[in-house]
Amino acid sequence: MIGAATPLARETFDLAPGLVYLNHAATGVLPVATREALHAFVDDHAARGVLGTAPHEMQVPAYRRRIAAFFGGRGEEIALLRNTNDGATILAQGLDLQPGDEIVTGANEFGANAYPWLALRERGVAVRFVDAPRERMTPDVLRRMLTPRTKVVTTSWVTFDDGYRHDLAALAEVAHAHGALFVVDGIQGLGAFPLDVAACGIDALYGSGAKWLMALQGIGFLWLRADLLDRVALRLPGWRSVADCWNFLDYTQPLVPDASRYEGGTVNFIGALALATSVDVLAAAGTDRIGAHVLALTDRLAEGLRARGYALRSDRSRDAVKSGIVTFFREGEDPVALGKRLQHAGFCTTYRPSGIRVAPHGYNTPGEIDGFLEAL
Repeated sequence: MIGAATPLARETFDLAPGLVYLNHAATGVLPVATREALHAFVDDHAARGVLGTAPHEMQVPAYRRRIAAFFGGRGEEIALLRNTNDGATILAQGLDLQPGDEIVTGANEFGANAYPWLALRERGVAVRFVDAPRERMTPDVLRRMLTPRTKVVTTSWVTFDDGYRHDLAALAEVAHAHGALFVVDGIQGLGAFPLDVAACGIDALYGSGAKWLMALQGIGFLWLRADLLDRVALRLPGWRSVADCWNFLDYTQPLVPDASRYEGGTVNFIGALALATSVDVLAAAGTDRIGAHVLALTDRLAEGLRARGYALRSDRSRDAVKSGIVTFFREGEDPVALGKRLQHAGFCTTYRPSGIRVAPHGYNTPGEIDGFLEAL
């Protein structure tokens, strides 16, 4: 069932025998290189305490550079955080948004990119929704939604429920033409598809490592365009937010002059190591190649599903809106019960009352897709 060559070499993973893993939109699997790096960290910590962790701590600036470079950013533009939600919250609370100002987003955003903005309603900020998925946030729809009071447009690059992939560059152009910032939750696209934040005109990008980036849970990031540092106030300062954090009792010193100020306290060193190592694995394989492979797999899946009488919740009408996520269902069939039977047969997916979500990555094969279809 494994067979064909893949952009991410199969031997760089150590999946359980008999498991076909098609669930990267939930949690990815760790590459062997990442697992080995984590084991080395834990061994160092166990054997030598601070003498073991200190060398890893010294590598954090390099981790930031490697992670940021993966999507066209620079190390000084990135903060290492706990998760996607942290990135959205730092922006929502840090921007000087006033009563009557507006946020525009989609009605099917995952909570991590919804609740931080909805919390601003307490300050009189309005949150206006594109009626997704009935209609999508296209440039024309966004242009219709914007008003002189719109200050921020935010969207997921790829929607978590049905995998619609937004045209970030086109949306950024519309937002900027109306004087609004364009900020993106990248968690369901990063690792599966190439992204250049500068080329796309993104003002801020946040995400976490646990899904398509195939790192640990509990490690995320915020990338912020450098000239926005002075616009995003630091609402949750910590001892590492200042220029010389080792000068413990100088409370008058300025903030560190880069995005690491938003990290506050001690960084999740082992999480940062995991994310930087997994990003290196993905970069070596090439996200162009990974993206093309993932689309070929999901096209094969979509065709096979239709032939078997299943309906798709995912828009597969154009390559530009396709992603690594395919969600499907069939009238009269319980998707939760079906998902459990598939899992018992060795196929890991996400199953909810709305349908079964399949999300293959760059090491999955056409044979595994065919096996999944046969199992249906």
